[in-house]
Amino acid sequence: MILSTLLHRNPTSLLPPRHLLALRSFADISVEHGRGAWKTYGDITSYQPGKFQIKTFNKISPVGLSRFPSGQYEIKDGESATNAHAILLRSHKLQEDEVNLTVRAIARCGAGTNNVPVARMSELGIPVFNTPGANANAVKELVICGMLLGSRRIVDGINHMYALGERGEQKERVEKDKAMFGGRELKGKTLAVVGLGHIGAATARDAEQLGMHVMGYDPMLSIENALKLPRSIQLTSGMLEAVKNADYISLNIPYIKGEGGTHHVIGEEIVSAMKEGAVVLNFARGELVDSAALKKHLDENGGNRYVSDFPDDLLWNHPSAILLPHLGASTEEAEDAAASMAAETIRDFLETGTIRNSVNFPSTSLPNRPENSIRFTVVTKNVPGMLAHISEAFAGSNLNILQQINQSRGNVAYNVVDVDTSGHGVVDFKDVQEKITMLDGVLSSRIIYGVPGTGYAKNLEGDYFV
Repeated sequence: MILSTLLHRNPTSLLPPRHLLALRSFADISVEHGRGAWKTYGDITSYQPGKFQIKTFNKISPVGLSRFPSGQYEIKDGESATNAHAILLRSHKLQEDEVNLTVRAIARCGAGTNNVPVARMSELGIPVFNTPGANANAVKELVICGMLLGSRRIVDGINHMYALGERGEQKERVEKDKAMFGGRELKGKTLAVVGLGHIGAATARDAEQLGMHVMGYDPMLSIENALKLPRSIQLTSGMLEAVKNADYISLNIPYIKGEGGTHHVIGEEIVSAMKEGAVVLNFARGELVDSAALKKHLDENGGNRYVSDFPDDLLWNHPSAILLPHLGASTEEAEDAAASMAAETIRDFLETGTIRNSVNFPSTSLPNRPENSIRFTVVTKNVPGMLAHISEAFAGSNLNILQQINQSRGNVAYNVVDVDTSGHGVVDFKDVQEKITMLDGVLSSRIIYGVPGTGYAKNLEGDYFV
């Protein structure tokens, strides 16, 4: 229970002897701050000095978890991880009270982060990571499967054979009834891909290999993904232009709430422009589609289809809809890849301060720290003057900055600073960390020097949490 502290401005001499003894027992002399009044936090039975603790929700792939070296990390499930330094999860809907004060980072094994309170984590100075592209092949293959399901009446045929089998008529009727389930081929048809990220680009490439004409729309197309597109793709300036002549429409965009977002982006205007026989493939998010508008369109256009792996209260039993369980990333390969990517991302952040694949923090990377240096990371509000104040704190302690980087995103700024240790003792670094952490606008800080689980401090509305 003597794992983390809220430090008020009391001298060490005011600490009871039993707390000083506990401090000496559990503190690493290089980072733990031995001043202030202890407040109980955590569970000592869950604490291993010298290790990072990873809290997991859901069943995380063992392949991914194996990326955490056992000598530096311990993995604990849910409530048993009471001193977690990072959280790893899949579909669990994370609540704020499940995020311990000790948590430095959260990673979701998947692309979407709707189950994580990202905005609140930004306010608390906690980066949230995802794993873009890890499940791209699995989802792409399901999209192609969806095109076949929407073209060949395969599900109807399976159900029909099941009914014939129950009556013992399958051999007698199998040839006679096949005409009931005629379809069309993909070759020569037009596919509109809305959203050309990892999944969209992969879908476009494979569709071209199947002999399809590919249209694409993505107002935020990155250079990286543009280079992955097939040469024959025809890019459009608007979604309506992409879908109006398409036989198949694949949605591969994130769900974004609010004005200017993607809620019900497939609404009356889009569905009314679709050609007869068009198949909508939604393996992105259910909320992208206005179910009422699509149902009306399917009622009036019996040849059109909707295929998705999201539930829908209006379309669940519609004869022109095929709704699957949420299977997009449900392959062993995708789960292994997503968990491995999430684990590596967490390791990079905890061990070096590097940020990549974050949905709320800026991408930030500094070369390996030089010899005879330690690394500070500082999370601040994105307000003018913060970098100057941080630099002044180092200068005021006669600490020489060897290299640094400052990046910002939205309301958050992130700083990584390597300082020279020559001629300085442990107390100097402890003191400057407290000065920096307690600056107005600073959310948290870390000292990274090679000992797992140590060196973290937060400014909790004027209280110094270590």
